[in-house]
Amino acid sequence: MSRPYAEVIGDPIAHSKSPLIHNFWLAKLGTDAEYRACHVTKDGLTDYFRERNNDDHWRGCNVTMPHKQAVVPLLDRVSPEAERIGAVNTVVMRNYYLEGHNTDGAGFMEPLKELLPEDQHVGRDPLYRIAALIGAGGAARAIADALYHAHFTIISYSRDSEKADRAIGQYIGDKDLVCSLTDLVWETSEARTRQPLPAEPNRIDLFINASPLGMVGHPPLDVHPPRLIENEIVYDIVTHPVDTPLLQTARKAGLRTIDGLEMLIGQAAVAFELFFGEPAPREHDAELRALLTA
Repeated sequence: MSRPYAEVIGDPIAHSKSPLIHNFWLAKLGTDAEYRACHVTKDGLTDYFRERNNDDHWRGCNVTMPHKQAVVPLLDRVSPEAERIGAVNTVVMRNYYLEGHNTDGAGFMEPLKELLPEDQHVGRDPLYRIAALIGAGGAARAIADALYHAHFTIISYSRDSEKADRAIGQYIGDKDLVCSLTDLVWETSEARTRQPLPAEPNRIDLFINASPLGMVGHPPLDVHPPRLIENEIVYDIVTHPVDTPLLQTARKAGLRTIDGLEMLIGQAAVAFELFFGEPAPREHDAELRALLTA
């Protein structure tokens, strides 16, 4: 007898950690459903959705590379955040309509919630919330969208500043804040945005790596402690390895760090509730992290 199911699609797909995460939560809840991985090529996307649209057991899918943009014209509805970002990472079935969502921004922001005031209008002067964002890919765009709506000033750094201008520029009022990665000199950024400011309880400063730098097979993101600001939070979304050279450098400098598993689990939790109609059992996060890093 068939059970309700969701899945992740991509090309390739064998590397995805989504089945482990979602099936872990389903088991903890005792839910009679499953989560699968399905290899789908770009040429097979139309047929995939046509088949799933006629499957009453299908609850939806996560979408990974290289399909996050290609799926958009195949959907009936797209959420506001996915439309702004221009990419979908979660598709759900609603009354035989295919709805596209992007949960990356929500997943990214989750570990920062306790650091932000409940009233988003408190301390919304952007000078008191500054984020340096490395990268200009799909994940970086979702992060920029989330940061923008949390009233951050974003300084964008990329190896291709023209690409960053196209991808991140809409979230940045001052185009001077779109910089080449080779210009990652914090004295310049400080001179522009970090004049002596009074201590503010709502101020939060972030250094975010949303690029492949530091991932296995890629060079590290070489940022030295003197260029990292005191009390800054360093957030690296790379998950392979989880403890990147950047995070190790930041910890040695006495800075707070957030690793890529936080975003991975956070965005999966949003998708899980969309698929199965109940919150993920987050009280088991420590056990889940242990499985993901085993």
